[in-house]
Amino acid sequence: MGQLLRPYVRNFAVVVVLQVVGALAGLAPLLAVVELGRTLLSSDPVDHHHVWAVVIAGAAGLFVRLLCTAASTAVGHILDGKVQLTFRRQLAARLGRVPIGWFSQRRTGELAKVVGEDVSAVHPFIAHTPGELTSAFVVPIASLIYLFTVDWRLTLITLAPIIIAFTLVPLMQTPTRVREQEEFDNGMGRISSSVVEFVQGISVVKAFGGSGRSHRKFLDAANDFVAIFYKWVHGISKIAAGMQLVLSPPFVLLVELIGGAALITHGGMAPADLLPFLLLGLGLTAPLAALSHGFDDIQGAARAVGRIKDVLAVPSLPEPAHPVAPQGHRVELRDVRFGYEADHEVLRGVDLVLEPGTVTAIVGPSGSGKSTLVQLLPRFFDPTHGSVLLGGVDLREVGSRELYRTVSFVFQDVRLLRASIADNIALAAPHAELDEVVRAAKLANIHDRILELPRGYESVVGEDAGLSGGEAQRISIARALLTAAPVLVLDEATAFADPQTEQAVRRALATLEGDRTVLVIAHRLETVADADTVVMLEDGAVVEHGRPADLLEANGKFAAFWQSHRSAVADEIDTRGGVLQGDEPR
Repeated sequence: MGQLLRPYVRNFAVVVVLQVVGALAGLAPLLAVVELGRTLLSSDPVDHHHVWAVVIAGAAGLFVRLLCTAASTAVGHILDGKVQLTFRRQLAARLGRVPIGWFSQRRTGELAKVVGEDVSAVHPFIAHTPGELTSAFVVPIASLIYLFTVDWRLTLITLAPIIIAFTLVPLMQTPTRVREQEEFDNGMGRISSSVVEFVQGISVVKAFGGSGRSHRKFLDAANDFVAIFYKWVHGISKIAAGMQLVLSPPFVLLVELIGGAALITHGGMAPADLLPFLLLGLGLTAPLAALSHGFDDIQGAARAVGRIKDVLAVPSLPEPAHPVAPQGHRVELRDVRFGYEADHEVLRGVDLVLEPGTVTAIVGPSGSGKSTLVQLLPRFFDPTHGSVLLGGVDLREVGSRELYRTVSFVFQDVRLLRASIADNIALAAPHAELDEVVRAAKLANIHDRILELPRGYESVVGEDAGLSGGEAQRISIARALLTAAPVLVLDEATAFADPQTEQAVRRALATLEGDRTVLVIAHRLETVADADTVVMLEDGAVVEHGRPADLLEANGKFAAFWQSHRSAVADEIDTRGGVLQGDEPR
């Protein structure tokens, strides 16, 4: 935390200095009351000039305290805004440089918690804790120095409750308490994740009658958290209650009255000397209570900053020291191996060539490594062995800007920005003219739907542009069609599209292919039939590849795959009122 906050040391110093001056000035009214009490209780005649001087001094101290406290609070909150802005900028910059595949291995809720809740969790530590902790140390020290000059014996008696409270502090920092606090934080993270997942999938869950299972996942996370919370409260409640009791003003007042009465009755202390203890002694507990809360804020901020630091420590996508520009857009995979875990390979020795101007379809059973393979082309991950070449250059030697200008990727799970429809389509080509955007939308069969929106292409997603999953996917396809990227990767881009839209998109891709290198994950026979080359994956390895007709004639695994899918879509063929184009591959 110190490393991340080091640039703001001077700002913290200003907060501390203002708080020190304010804390010392805040003692002036109390000392004025003590002095007035001694003056008025004295048997000597009252000096009115002295009385007014004491009152003015007390009022001036109160004014200075208010002024310094307000200034310290203002500076602290301004500093808090700067720190949170810096943290979010650093997180945004880091998340923009990490491999895209890293996100697929993280829960959305947990990452949102870091960027949102954890950054906000530093607010008490930045805006309040420095001032409160400074006051919590300055006021007791100054008060104790003064009280020792009055009567050292009663001062020690007054310190007894505070000493007892400090002996309880280590009990709150035992490994068990720390572990319970970590479980508490993890439980909150699981609830955040389950809420995000539940909200994102609520429409599908309700449509298919799965709300019970979906609710159960959230309820399980909530019930686990309740159990953790009760365990945490049970472990810390007795200690916290004990600390609150010994630091409470009634308990401190009782201790002071008993000790003061004993000293006065034995003639060891003047009755007027008890007054400063009753005023300043009670003032010792409030700062110490703030001190305990301040330590809670420090611990909470430290845990939050720890999670922020973990994200900031994620290795960036390695950039080449001397980027090399690809010579063309021929794609080649050489003995590619990859595994998300060191002891389990998802891809095992894949060799593949994608020629410009061709469409390559990846097929295979679920879990065969199709999505992993296509994610290597836009460099969501780097292979653990072997290489992926673009235009004869290893992707690791191509700069990220050049790579993303060359390779375009259409996700199956589409996420649109909270921006206009036109801006979403032109995301990869921000300088595109409106007529170019409209042409891409027409090719993706989404133009007419956009015109139905309140402001057409200026409608904003999430405000006046409510789009279905298939419509959002067509926006994503239009975005890919608009860009001039010569390599196009489609992760089943028409998975949510209706048959008419799918045919329109296939025709659009056919007209735009030209010299493009297209790689698509294929689940439908139409896509397979239109491909120039089919690659059959099984258990992370290429078992067959070639032209669809040639693979069918070979009567191997692809032929079996083809026949099983033909029977699965027979009903769909009938409902279309025609013969499926994929029945006779090229």
